[in-house]
Amino acid sequence: MAEDDPLDYARLVREALRDVPRQALRLAASEGLPGDHHFYVTFRTSHPGVALSPGLHARYPEQMTIVLQHQYRDLAVGEDAFSVTLRFGGAPERVHVPFAALVAFADPAAKLGLQFDPEPEAAGPETTESRPSEPALATGPAASAPAAGNVVDIRAFRRRDE
Repeated sequence: MAEDDPLDYARLVREALRDVPRQALRLAASEGLPGDHHFYVTFRTSHPGVALSPGLHARYPEQMTIVLQHQYRDLAVGEDAFSVTLRFGGAPERVHVPFAALVAFADPAAKLGLQFDPEPEAAGPETTESRPSEPALATGPAASAPAAGNVVDIRAFRRRDE
């Protein structure tokens, strides 16, 4: 489909799915996380616009998972990116992540998991041997995310007691 086609459904779906973590993070920034909600956010650390300390980037050269639950502060959410201060080994570090760098977003309390394809313009030669990163601040098991691709199985979002 042509890039200038206003009904480029693949692009529309990508944009709509990336809005889910943007809105959830905005709510968390303004009102805090309600109940047992917490977020696992996986992103490509080498994506343009990602800002990490050199030490974190050396430790996570391809991708990283952060957990927003109890020990985060100064969460700021913009249209294209978010920033947050987290503790790594007891030391506070500021992390800046463009939404285009997201690989996955999960909220285990809601049994929600999303996986994102790379943005077409940001997609480059990627290795097939990239190892999954361990959560930087793991506090519990992550929700299982839907299979990769453009199809989202609605059964993944239904409560088990229905």
